[in-house]
Amino acid sequence: MGAVLDATPVAHGLTCHMAAVLTTADGRVFVKGVSAGDAEGMAGQSWETAVNPLVAGVAPLMLARVTAGGWDVLIFECVDGRHADLSPESPDVALVTKALQATQDVAAGGLAPRLADRFGNHLDDAGRLLLAGDALLHTDTDPQNMLIAGDRAYMADWAKVAAGPAWVDVAYMAVLLMEAGWPSADALDWARQFESWRRADPVAVHALVAATCRAGEARFGEAGAQPGKRRFQALLARDAAA
Repeated sequence: MGAVLDATPVAHGLTCHMAAVLTTADGRVFVKGVSAGDAEGMAGQSWETAVNPLVAGVAPLMLARVTAGGWDVLIFECVDGRHADLSPESPDVALVTKALQATQDVAAGGLAPRLADRFGNHLDDAGRLLLAGDALLHTDTDPQNMLIAGDRAYMADWAKVAAGPAWVDVAYMAVLLMEAGWPSADALDWARQFESWRRADPVAVHALVAATCRAGEARFGEAGAQPGKRRFQALLARDAAA
């Protein structure tokens, strides 16, 4: 990458232990890393490395992966942008929608873990079948992972990638819109522009919502999970609102 002239730490998310923008003799790059002893973090970095070529043009381009000094580090092109604003009336939503549309037909091709496996015993065998699929899912389209640069949005941080039905990422984004202040009916209207969501099996949507709510209660407790549960349960009004 060239000699490092400057390093600016970046507030990192849940999938890495460090993140920074490096100014080098050859330009700026973004780096994120995990301890080589962190099996889960290493797995996430491996998944992200595997799928990066599949989402070229939507995700920042990965330049290299380096393991040294007890660290596993991914090096990406640096996107000079800001985090997306998903609030109602924000023009960023149209850019995020376009980026998400571009990933809807991307197949995981065996390069990502199955979404259903993520829920453990919160999902029964019937639910696992309902959430089976080979669409490449980001599953973590939080505004912190959506970068706006000029007239386009980039979907960064694919460490939580999964294979499943394409409508799942649409559902997750609709929930994030609700969290950003959208009325649930408006978030569902937004989701209906995606063919995958319009064609989603209502029973499968119910399985995702139920498993997500059970997992949330197990992690945050009944009271702590309530806000998230309400937003996910609002997805079940999809057919009634259609």
